Amino acid sequence: MLVGITSNPAENPADTRELGSALRRWAPHGVGVVRVLDRHGFGTVEPGQLLAAGPAGETLGRLYLGALDPVAVPLAQQASAGPAVRDAHVAESDAVDVGLACAGGATLLGHPMPAELADALGTALAEGRPAALASTADGARQLVLTGPDLTDRHGGLGTPEADDLAAAVAGRLLRRGATSTERITEAGLDVLLDLWVPVPTVLVVGAGAIGDALLAQSGLLGWTGRVVTELAEARAALAEFTDADVLVLLDHAPAFDALLVDGVRSGRGFLGALGSRRTQAARRERLTAAGLTVGELARLHGPVGLDLGARTPAETAVSIVAEVIAVRSGRAATALAATEGRIGT
Repeated sequence: MLVGITSNPAENPADTRELGSALRRWAPHGVGVVRVLDRHGFGTVEPGQLLAAGPAGETLGRLYLGALDPVAVPLAQQASAGPAVRDAHVAESDAVDVGLACAGGATLLGHPMPAELADALGTALAEGRPAALASTADGARQLVLTGPDLTDRHGGLGTPEADDLAAAVAGRLLRRGATSTERITEAGLDVLLDLWVPVPTVLVVGAGAIGDALLAQSGLLGWTGRVVTELAEARAALAEFTDADVLVLLDHAPAFDALLVDGVRSGRGFLGALGSRRTQAARRERLTAAGLTVGELARLHGPVGLDLGARTPAETAVSIVAEVIAVRSGRAATALAATEGRIGT
């Protein structure tokens, strides 16, 4: 049986990446983490939440907007010594003060993370890649799954069958495209699974109605985004890209070719460029002259967007984000009526 919640997280993706960097930094010295094993009340809450403590007792991350800190922080600081479970209760006034809908309670699981697992999870979170942490309900055994399809395994839950089941559940949840927390109680298992699906940050380079529509469409998906118009600012933003992030170049000026060269050579993120067939051909000639190979040019999505017959800025924005979703999901963006198999998997 699976019991859980799924959401597109509203928090800033930079928070998750900062947490990942801390896990990676603390990994050799001892890391304790706290997760939500069970809960009741609080209203709608985000899944995939994690509080981590480093070797000096410093903490990063949060559970339910910090409402559980009085119990969660000491538990995290002690978790590197061994697994423990604690109950936490939050009164109505305290819950509302931090932004939760109502009072509630939670059972918190604290446990140490071996260095290899903390490093693997931290690296994936910091670099904007999908990651999952599964553990037995007592925290004694842990499995970290990473990679675009969560096929890289670190650690284990005790048996190959348990690992396979957790990986299968994580894979199904990943195909939904949203961060999730699940309690797996089947086949004799009791496993807590947290899955993190990275939230894209969309960098729109160039001003205009299409850029405005892209930011609006991105917001509907729970993505973050911003518009920049200067090359130097765009290159600095691109340098911070992770695998989850999206560049949409609207400006056709040849000076912005340097931005695409940077993006291709970094190997990170989705790189899209707007423009007519003639604009694309001229741009590719310049990029080839700048030293990009045919293989490198294949990383560029230009003209960016799916062939939906879009005419307005809003429709163009839909076509662009649709291509991003298809690429992230490894799909060919074919009409559902022309395909077979389960929908949404």
